[in-house]
Amino acid sequence: MPNVSNVVKTIQDIMRKDAGTYGDAQRLEQLGWMFFLKIFNDREKELELLRDDYKSPLPKHLRWSAWAADDEGITGEPLLEFVNNTLLPKLKSLTGGVDKIAGLIRMTFDDANNYMKNGTLMRQVINKINGIDFNASDDRHMFGDIYEKILKDLQSAGNAGEFYTPRAVTQFIVEQVNPRLDQRETILDPACGTGGFLVCAIEHLRKQAKTEADEGFIQDCFAGIEKKHLPHVLCMTNLLLHGIDVPSNVRHDNTLARPLRDWSPKERVDVIVTNPPFGGMEEDGIEANFPSEFRTRETADLFLVLLMKLLKPGGRAGLVLPDGTLFGEGVKTRIKEALLNECNLHTIVRLPNGVFNPYTGIRTNLLFFTKGQPTTEVWYYEHPYPPGAKSYNKGKPIRIEEFEAARAWWDNRVENEQAWRVSIDQIKASNYNLDLKNPHNPDTGPGDVDHLLPEYEKLLAQIAATRAALKQELHHALTATAGTSE
Repeated sequence: MPNVSNVVKTIQDIMRKDAGTYGDAQRLEQLGWMFFLKIFNDREKELELLRDDYKSPLPKHLRWSAWAADDEGITGEPLLEFVNNTLLPKLKSLTGGVDKIAGLIRMTFDDANNYMKNGTLMRQVINKINGIDFNASDDRHMFGDIYEKILKDLQSAGNAGEFYTPRAVTQFIVEQVNPRLDQRETILDPACGTGGFLVCAIEHLRKQAKTEADEGFIQDCFAGIEKKHLPHVLCMTNLLLHGIDVPSNVRHDNTLARPLRDWSPKERVDVIVTNPPFGGMEEDGIEANFPSEFRTRETADLFLVLLMKLLKPGGRAGLVLPDGTLFGEGVKTRIKEALLNECNLHTIVRLPNGVFNPYTGIRTNLLFFTKGQPTTEVWYYEHPYPPGAKSYNKGKPIRIEEFEAARAWWDNRVENEQAWRVSIDQIKASNYNLDLKNPHNPDTGPGDVDHLLPEYEKLLAQIAATRAALKQELHHALTATAGTSE
């Protein structure tokens, strides 16, 4: 398996030589539709072997194997001419085809653009993509790694990229929520991004599959919604990569733009796993889609209200939320009160700082709840850093092995140094504040006031002295200038 960083760096270095790509955001978009076509082509090869009656929705000359697969194939100006004037226009207007695939491809390419101006450099990028065997299990995971690597580069350059949820977090949430194939449970991620949660859920269900009927159900038991075009394309690509023939259940839409009352009981699901955007604000008017007592423009809060609506009675949810939701007041208080009354919020896993580095330093939590019964108590579990670590970073992300202790504790709950429980009466008495610290490892807070006050006063004195010195220097400079002019 090739090294992810080296592959991405090589592709980025090639693209940087091209006059048409002005930044990593454009390069990522360019790679998005290229990956889609490469992976769709690989998937079609599998389907042609498995199904005698399989017919591609793509004309033969538009398939990746026809124009891109040969490393010595079309390049330079002819390649640019083909991509700009034949490939993309034809894909944007594709009709017919098998089942829903043609419409899916057309939707994928609605907003696709070719930014590259040099056909020789484009050929070099294509050849690098050809070097990745996405049919190999290791290289499948490489797709997510590539996306994460580029996102980190975007963040480092000061751009607000998507939050890529670490695979360890998605896997742990899915495992603990435990979608059941034998119960034919349906799954939703209403803010699915590139499909990390959906892929984990599919892999979880496949471990339970025993018959062709089981696999047939897996193909259609999930749904996702993603607001932004690029993550939506990458999500469908990711699902193709993981054996979903027609990922048409993933919509390009803003989940919150639909009035809450318009969601029907038939659309409710058994399982929701998600990392809704946090720290962001919705556009004006979105809040009007929600009851007056829950109206806010903060994205994460609105998603929490939506989740309560979309779960069936007995349905289960696992999601990521920031600390701000736990301790926030006003509308946040009313949302938490509704959550605790309508659902059993049985577990909050408190993650340490740095899990979402380099995207944000905001502390996050994993919330698990079941709809239908009110909360009587909440169990908290404080996830520790691995031995010797003080934070997570780009080179040392959180790993699934670190959740072993939490997994062992989950079904046999006892209070210990990491785990404690709080009654609903205590939570109500604190005005629904869920930001509760570990009583076995009490927060030391900012420190001893008697010790800190002299330090604070010392700093103030230093600031005052520095300000006075600057004023004096400025006065001398102005005086000298005035003397010179005379």
